[in-house]
Amino acid sequence: MARTQLAGAVRVARWADNALGPGRDAATADGKATLSAATADRAAADLGLTPEQVRADWDTARLAGLVEVHGDSARPGWRLRAWDRDDSAVLRGWVALFDAWSLALPEPAGHEPAAVAEAVSAMPQVLSFLQLSAGPVPVEQLLDLLQQRVIELRTERCEVSYEPGTEPPTGPTGSTGTPDTAPAAEPAGTPVAPAASAPAGTPVAPPAAVGPAKVPDAPTASLAPLLDWALAALASVGALTCGAGQATLTPLGSWAVWVKLEQICVAAQSPAGNIEQSAEDMLRGCAQLRPNAARAEYRAWLAARTVGSAVAELIDAARGEDALLRGLAFEALRVVGAPAEPEVRAVVDEPTLRPYALLWLAEHDGLDPEDAHEVLTREEATWLWVDTAAAVADHGEAPMLVRHLESAVQPTVPRLLDEVRAVGHPRTVQVLVALAAAHPDPALAKAVRRAAFQVHTGG
Repeated sequence: MARTQLAGAVRVARWADNALGPGRDAATADGKATLSAATADRAAADLGLTPEQVRADWDTARLAGLVEVHGDSARPGWRLRAWDRDDSAVLRGWVALFDAWSLALPEPAGHEPAAVAEAVSAMPQVLSFLQLSAGPVPVEQLLDLLQQRVIELRTERCEVSYEPGTEPPTGPTGSTGTPDTAPAAEPAGTPVAPAASAPAGTPVAPPAAVGPAKVPDAPTASLAPLLDWALAALASVGALTCGAGQATLTPLGSWAVWVKLEQICVAAQSPAGNIEQSAEDMLRGCAQLRPNAARAEYRAWLAARTVGSAVAELIDAARGEDALLRGLAFEALRVVGAPAEPEVRAVVDEPTLRPYALLWLAEHDGLDPEDAHEVLTREEATWLWVDTAAAVADHGEAPMLVRHLESAVQPTVPRLLDEVRAVGHPRTVQVLVALAAAHPDPALAKAVRRAAFQVHTGG
């Protein structure tokens, strides 16, 4: 279903990839990712579409991450590259479009931006109710629910609105008045909390003076056009269908709502409580966890952030001096998966990160993790051995460092020492000194100390 929904966007994105690549015509006219008239006409002629269809599919491709616009040039996003081989890329693209549903159609005219924002903020509750209902729901019932949720949002902000021309009274707080606009009744089974009652002492107009104060928190008449717009926008991205005064989530829409709820639950159940920490502090908190528990912590931390910012934080943490955090950062990036690919490829030329990035990319491309080391040169493998040994020396126990010798690609310790001295890792001396102190064989320990001294003195 996601492939079908995004088929038009993929077609235009692939056309742009071929026709608007580096050195070719610009995709946009204003630097804001809007297709120029000439480009839209050209695409329409090539694809047998109207320019309006091309613009609509182009906008969908941008929202779904199939194309990325930088100034006046466009380039394919990672989802387009992975489209034919990775179903998760297709689903992630559609979820990105689903997240951007409020941009799919122009909002109705004549509404304050704050009112539109309230309706958008309240729609997740409406979608949750549709998902729980598992079938058609009358639009009138959804309107009642939307009104109830908007009232709750305003109550949370402690807002009390009055009819135009009236002012909050200054009379005694003990006076009473009855608002003539009551919140709509909550539909049965609605997964929302009851609306909060007005705080004690809320000022209301004395009946004898100016009449009862009206509190038009969320009049149904003003929300009806916004609900119609929201349902139409969600229908346009394939999340639901509307007809005969009812709305129904599509299977794809129901799945997306379930995924969002699951993400919220995962984020709320961070096992070690590191969800609000920086990437570096989160990784340090995971250092003592078992692999499965650490992965659960990574997932919770990632669920609370956008993919782009999370990946950037993890890579920045990997650039630090702590080799343990470097390894853990790339383990967390394995949990991220395909969305991290562009950023990981971008650091391949950084000497400190290169071996980790090459291994990550090899596994991402389908190579067995046990064979992934084959993509490294002998020098890169040796550099990685020293970096990992530095992590063990800083955070592990002496026997672990001795066992680490077995993971070296060199067949003998003398060969290992020769290549370790040549690789130029900044922690080489510290690693060799720690290994000499930990190894039980006096002769081997002496050779390792000699190698450490030679590196230290430049010999």
